[in-house]
Amino acid sequence: MVEEGKKIILFDGVCNLCNGAINFIIKRDKKNVFRYASLQSEIGKKLIAERKIDTTQLDSILLIDPKLAYYYKSTAALHIAKQLSGLYPLLSVFLIFPTFFRDWIYNIIAKNRYKWFGKKESCMIPTPELKALFIDQ
Repeated sequence: MVEEGKKIILFDGVCNLCNGAINFIIKRDKKNVFRYASLQSEIGKKLIAERKIDTTQLDSILLIDPKLAYYYKSTAALHIAKQLSGLYPLLSVFLIFPTFFRDWIYNIIAKNRYKWFGKKESCMIPTPELKALFIDQ
């Protein structure tokens, strides 16, 4: 399914903010760490079911480190930032803050993401160059 050593980012495929975030990550993933799939895809649903994740608590991003763990909300975003090029790994310092506080801020953004950034009618279709990074194609 996914190459050994790759981490999987599941994202809301119809959310403009989420799609923008994925494009942002792809450009800064110089170590080629991540693979991507939408939460709405068959593989996304399968990965969520395998981990028995409560989808009522998940609304925008999930990072799966196969055979190790999964992270969601602010924790996922900060673990993703740790792998990016540039100064973004420094954002992981925010992991010292309690999850409830980080997720409170994250939830405000997630709750309003469609209103503030819009929504697509269907999931993003990657360019031919990026298609290999998506596991649900």
